[in-house]
Amino acid sequence: MAKIDPQYFRQELSVGEVASRSGVAVSAVHFYESKGLIKSWRNAGNQRRYHRDVLRRVALIKVAQRTGIPLASIRDALQTLPDERAPTAADWRRLSAQWRQELNNRIQRLTQMRDQLNKCIGCGCLSLRDCPLRNPWDELSAEGSGARLLDPD
Repeated sequence: MAKIDPQYFRQELSVGEVASRSGVAVSAVHFYESKGLIKSWRNAGNQRRYHRDVLRRVALIKVAQRTGIPLASIRDALQTLPDERAPTAADWRRLSAQWRQELNNRIQRLTQMRDQLNKCIGCGCLSLRDCPLRNPWDELSAEGSGARLLDPD
């Protein structure tokens, strides 16, 4: 049996250790911190240190991102968890239940867009005035002239 380095079980980790053990780049660790998804502190040598629970949080972030959850939603969800405790299976069930409706809504929008796209390709007109993709329900006319983007979210 291989001997495990006792440093593996330390409660604080450097940014490089977090990156290595979580499988993300150091820049991703810094990015997650800048977006308020994870937290660090500075030691006496002014180096970033992370509590071990950050490894589970990074894993949760990666899974949520892979399913299409926006970082703002991930941040809001992570802020509901206690600090310095790894998210539990119960936490994940609660968070994923919150995201389920968001994902279902996105799937519905994408399905509708896909179906409208097929119609658009079939007609070939690409009318900016009547196109159900570019100007659904002619909502843009109420906003005045100029380029407008519609996104129900």
